[in-house]
Amino acid sequence: MVARAYTVAFEGIRARQVEVQCAISPGLPAFSLVGLPDKAVTEARDRVRAALSSMAIALPSKRITVNLSPADLPKEGSHFDLPIALALLAALEIIPADAVEGTCSLGELSLDGTLIPVIGALPAAMAAAEDERTLLCPRASGAEAAWVGAAQVIGAASLADVVRHYTGQSPLVPAEPGEVTTDATGRDLLDVKGQERAKRALEIAAAGRHHLMMVGTPGSGKSMLAARLPGILPPLTAAEALETSMIHSLAGLLDEGGINRTRPFREPHHTASMAAIVGGGRRAGPGEISLAHNGVLFMDEFPEFARTVLETLRQPVETGEVMVARANAHVKYPCRFMLVAAANPCKCGYLPDPARACSRAPQCGEDYMGRISGPLMDRFDLRVEVPPVTFTDLDLPASGDSSATVATRVAEARALQARRFADAERTRLNADAEGEILEQVATPDAEGRALINRVAERFGLSARGYHRVLRVARTIADLDHCENVRRPHVAEAVSYRLAVGKET
Repeated sequence: MVARAYTVAFEGIRARQVEVQCAISPGLPAFSLVGLPDKAVTEARDRVRAALSSMAIALPSKRITVNLSPADLPKEGSHFDLPIALALLAALEIIPADAVEGTCSLGELSLDGTLIPVIGALPAAMAAAEDERTLLCPRASGAEAAWVGAAQVIGAASLADVVRHYTGQSPLVPAEPGEVTTDATGRDLLDVKGQERAKRALEIAAAGRHHLMMVGTPGSGKSMLAARLPGILPPLTAAEALETSMIHSLAGLLDEGGINRTRPFREPHHTASMAAIVGGGRRAGPGEISLAHNGVLFMDEFPEFARTVLETLRQPVETGEVMVARANAHVKYPCRFMLVAAANPCKCGYLPDPARACSRAPQCGEDYMGRISGPLMDRFDLRVEVPPVTFTDLDLPASGDSSATVATRVAEARALQARRFADAERTRLNADAEGEILEQVATPDAEGRALINRVAERFGLSARGYHRVLRVARTIADLDHCENVRRPHVAEAVSYRLAVGKET
């Protein structure tokens, strides 16, 4: 008799079904595990044996073979413990085989039979729903998986609870979804003295999800401005929260099963490796750009990042997805994020400050900003200089709008875009518009078209730069509740485009 249980193997955020087959046949006592398992899966034999022994279940003196099908799919992780144990228990006729076949399971076993939470419960629940199976997982992972309402999720504390559930002695109740949480940053734009132009650029970037570059001397407030960006962004929609949480589930970042509606804000250090930023490692896991999906990736000291790391951002910024290619895996992750970069104007940081004249000006600034290639700089929709703030400015009363006021305007602009692109398949915000859709929604009036044509000819705008100016102008018009893009909107968009660096 061959007993079968079902689980999943992860390829990016996709969970592929894996059939766990268990056969007990005459022969010398052995416990073989085949089907391209990694070290963690191979060690499941000892964990399963010890867990069954703690329940006074002894394995027969026969040959036990467990096959993980399909055999050519790499199997990684400790979540295979529970399905292997279920297939074995079904082969021993301790639990009903048909009940096990109707379940997709995952979980790590401790030596005493306790179920330990594992990563990936949310994508596993999605796969179970597609296959019309019940998901069985550790109790600590149940609240996370239960967010997929299309699948029934059962959480168990131990293997003994699972046996009692399948034998009808003590059925387990379905898990309930965890709480929806929203992080309160407590950081307000009113804390930033001056920098009204930078605040305006921040608002435009948040409204249309445009990429933003800030250049200024040390202490001018670049990081302070970026830290207040989450306070003006609208919360994640239900679909976005589920999509983002699937990535965070694979990274083990979900806390106690709660789905967070706050948009991600990731700020890696400039010493981060390419695998940490883009994704990779032994399991080709998600990197910072994928963990920032539907949120913000803030890269402070932008030119200090390794050149190879910066250049790898060009394709993900443009397409909204990244392919992590390794010798044994090609995994695709979504990464539709807003890139916010901050940089000093030169190595010493005081190139434009006459009081601290840079001894190597202007070569120092050219060399430093030259670390950012032209094609990468071309992908920033907004470029703004952040001038230094004098100590006398710090004594002035707070000016401008609060984060709550700006957040209201941003939410209204995004609501306009949601209605505008409701029928578009891949376009959600103005930053996503391209081709025919961009021409329909962002074509300026006659004066605006004349202005952008003059700018394109005078400064040599690339085709990408031309389209990005139109997208920003469309967002500015949305903030003004204006149906058509007009000359003032184009003029403001162009001013941000040419503010920093040389156009390519």
